[in-house]
Amino acid sequence: MIANARRDITEILEATNVRGMHLELHRTDRIGWLRAAVLGANDGIVSTASLVVGVAAANAAGSDILVAGVAGLVAGAMSMAAGEYVSVSSQADTERADLERERKELARDDKFEHEELAAIYVKRGLDAVLAKQVAEQLMAFDALAAHARDELGISHMTTARPVQAAFASAGTFAVGAAMPLATVLVTPRAALIPVVIATSILFLAVLGGFGAHAGGAPILKAALRVTFWGALAMALTAGVGALFGATV
Repeated sequence: MIANARRDITEILEATNVRGMHLELHRTDRIGWLRAAVLGANDGIVSTASLVVGVAAANAAGSDILVAGVAGLVAGAMSMAAGEYVSVSSQADTERADLERERKELARDDKFEHEELAAIYVKRGLDAVLAKQVAEQLMAFDALAAHARDELGISHMTTARPVQAAFASAGTFAVGAAMPLATVLVTPRAALIPVVIATSILFLAVLGGFGAHAGGAPILKAALRVTFWGALAMALTAGVGALFGATV
């Protein structure tokens, strides 16, 4: 829908020969899948690398480390998919309930809803007369959409999409988890812990930079944030593994 809207606007500008105007590229429409994708990939790298490092620190055999990592990948991907679907579905249910409530209020007291919308625009800086005119025109065009956007904060770009979030999170988790597992396959057992930690930190930095670039945010800040928390998680897990490995 967003792509179609942009195409329609471009065609209108070309047809009317409007000069000196440009289309702005915003990234708000990426919030839903980008959040889930970055969360999934980050969790995949951190949890699997931490699991591998923890098991390796407990003096486990190489095959046991690999089995633990693969199990973590499968379990984590399914958990991320289920968790995202359930949580985002709850958001979608709330949005639908609010929209249905608003629909009933519009049918019951249309005058009050006009005044309510106009009051919102006054708070945003319009004078009372203009706010009333804007409210009347928007409600004449699509009353429910106007209240959903300006009263409830629900729009097409930010609305909950449970299936999209579930697939994005599970898929990127599996990709993220595969990175430390690939490192396990090509690294000698004696050097496994430092190599997995180093490469996972590198993977996290790349992920943070990519996520920031996709969302139009500062790359360095995002990369440092992701690598700090990932490194902390792996360090704590390695400490636990070494402690229990020594005890055994």
